[in-house]
Amino acid sequence: MNQRAIKKHLTYMIPQIKLALIRERDDDPVPISTPEDLLPFLEPLRHAPEEYFVAFHLDVRNRVIGFAEVSHGTLSSSLVHPREVFKAAILSNSHAIIVAHNHPSGSTNPSDEDITTTRQLVSAGRIMGINLIDHLIVTDKELISIRQDNRRLFEDN
Repeated sequence: MNQRAIKKHLTYMIPQIKLALIRERDDDPVPISTPEDLLPFLEPLRHAPEEYFVAFHLDVRNRVIGFAEVSHGTLSSSLVHPREVFKAAILSNSHAIIVAHNHPSGSTNPSDEDITTTRQLVSAGRIMGINLIDHLIVTDKELISIRQDNRRLFEDN
């Protein structure tokens, strides 16, 4: 069977997936050196009535080159899986990511689920070579860094 026949047969048997990366803006990427540098990007989350979980994709100079809304949840939770967090990061050829989510309740205390999610993302990122730099929680009044209060989650074990 030649290559054309194989491709035709496989297209008939299973759907073919084509990946495309479309860059919508041509502005200079914004460098991130502190959690507060992301505040302009996180402004819409500060006032959202439900939880949103987003990932910011960074190049080797920690400049934002893209983002993805990973999950949109309820008043108190959102479903997050490492596969969904890193999918767009891989496509945008990210060197690292910073994730963030809002707490509509106004509490900046990371929940047990927030800590577990952070731990899973750090581990998955190590395997894929995409470093998780930080996990931010934003409320209408504050921004906190899980990394600043829980450095051990981000250290090599």
